[in-house]
Amino acid sequence: MTGRPREFDVDERLDRALEVFWRQGYEGTALSDLTKAMGINKPSLYAAYGNKEALFIKVLDRYSTGPANYVTKAMAEPTARATAEALMRGAVELTTSAPGGCLFVQGALATGEQGAGACKELNARRQEGHADLRARFERAQAEGDLPPDADPNALSRLIWAMASGLSVQATSGATAKELHQAVDLLLTTWPPPAASNPPQPHRGTSPQAGT
Repeated sequence: MTGRPREFDVDERLDRALEVFWRQGYEGTALSDLTKAMGINKPSLYAAYGNKEALFIKVLDRYSTGPANYVTKAMAEPTARATAEALMRGAVELTTSAPGGCLFVQGALATGEQGAGACKELNARRQEGHADLRARFERAQAEGDLPPDADPNALSRLIWAMASGLSVQATSGATAKELHQAVDLLLTTWPPPAASNPPQPHRGTSPQAGT
């Protein structure tokens, strides 16, 4: 005997939940807010998505592959500088056009005991993002795209701190133009590729072109 098939599109209702969490944050979102926005009752919500925390985690996955997919695209950029720029520009475009800034930054920064799981999940995802970007910069350094004295860990922290700050500024009323100007300023300090430094005298080789 099979259960009664669902009469709603699970992914479409998940997008509705995303909008609520994005606008109100985890702590500020009640189950009644979710059921109202999603157009389903509590039993249907629990059956399809689990409890509030489980739904929030599904929303984060949806956010990563949807509105915030610029992060994945940025990691595939050919240079470290292009990766850093794409991350920051993407943050500006997303957070100046959305009501709640960056969901990963502001979705559950401070919560009570009941929201501790959601807060821990976001912390873990931010740390994963840092590790991924650090690894991208380490690879760039190995390829000569970053100079030997560059610090991939510090650069990753800098870019994510900038992206997070851009989100906060956007929710405080800063315009996309103003935030892009801030990105422009930071990029003026970006370390040049190793090949842009005075070349070492290696016979039979030619210096790598800079970006």
